Amino acid sequence: MHSQRNSKNGLSCKMVLQAVGKVLRKSKTKPNGKKPPAEEKKQYLEPEFTKIRVVDFDLKELVVLPREIDLNEWLASNTTTFFNLINLQYSTISEFCTGDTCQAMTACNTIYYWYDERGKKTKCTAPQYVDFVMSLCQKLVTDEEIFPTKYGKEFPNSFESLVKKICRYLFHVLAHLYWAHFKETVALDLQGHLNTLYAHFIVFVREFNLVDPKETCIMDDLSEILCTPAPPPAPAPSAPASAPSPSSQNHVTER
Repeated sequence: MHSQRNSKNGLSCKMVLQAVGKVLRKSKTKPNGKKPPAEEKKQYLEPEFTKIRVVDFDLKELVVLPREIDLNEWLASNTTTFFNLINLQYSTISEFCTGDTCQAMTACNTIYYWYDERGKKTKCTAPQYVDFVMSLCQKLVTDEEIFPTKYGKEFPNSFESLVKKICRYLFHVLAHLYWAHFKETVALDLQGHLNTLYAHFIVFVREFNLVDPKETCIMDDLSEILCTPAPPPAPAPSAPASAPSPSSQNHVTER
């Protein structure tokens, strides 16, 4: 089912996400030996960083449901791709996210706790939390009973709620990347990819109401900057019209 998507919007979305993933895979290298300068609080909001993107067009066009594609198919395809790319983005800084550097899964003034299948609340380090997130997402998106890929296979009634769960956890990972590891991201020169991935993800979850705004409000300042379409460039000033030369003017001769 997923392999039969052939809409122009679907291809454009896939091409952009694949391009980001390709560059990230090539860029998974360590920063140089110099220690990056100490970052200011919310360094990621500084204009010199927020203006850096991989693409410069309106991401809204990529997330709108194409007329010929089923909603669940669209959610499944995009959710799976976002999971893969956010996992890849985190992997570029994973060596800096350790139990010592990130003793809790934090973003802004929020600490995220993990809840197991029985609802038991656990405070864990950030790498442990991310590992729980990625393991759960991997398990869900590869389950044929939840994310079917064969023609004629129906999506379960719980599909939308599971997609919302995945997106909520993926948002936690993105928020942690900005809050705790933006300086490493800049050192790796990957802030443009992170900005584009984050903006695309936020526009997507907003379009389909997949994450409660109360959950994402801790990053509203960044979302407002990255998800607002850039104004179109001002047209170049036209050259002033020159006065017609006498030879080109029409003369009327009286007879």
